[in-house]
Amino acid sequence: MKYQISGKERRNAADLWTYALRVLAILGWSLFVCAIIVSYYAAPDVDYGILRYHNIEIRKLWLTPLTGYLYIVLLLSALSSYLCLIIDHYRSRRKNDGKYFNILLLLVITIAWVSFILLQLY
Repeated sequence: MKYQISGKERRNAADLWTYALRVLAILGWSLFVCAIIVSYYAAPDVDYGILRYHNIEIRKLWLTPLTGYLYIVLLLSALSSYLCLIIDHYRSRRKNDGKYFNILLLLVITIAWVSFILLQLY
């Protein structure tokens, strides 16, 4: 006897993994926003001509204590997005399940940002 599978959605509500996926996604993006704020204070100052004209001192190096915090925040953001992708890989079984391209984008951006900072420091 063959069973006919209807195209009807059988899931009633989101389960624990779906909630974990959402929390990890929000946590990853929140950490990314925090990394932008920390990066603003840790990055070297922009060398504008008006600042040189008025002999205002310009910091040309990254602040190392804040850069350490920046690495931690970026790596936690990347870890959160990676865990989100792992959960999504094992959780999704249907074609119409969400693909979470924003989480993949977050992972790529954070890895590129860490690489850029490492190249700027050394």
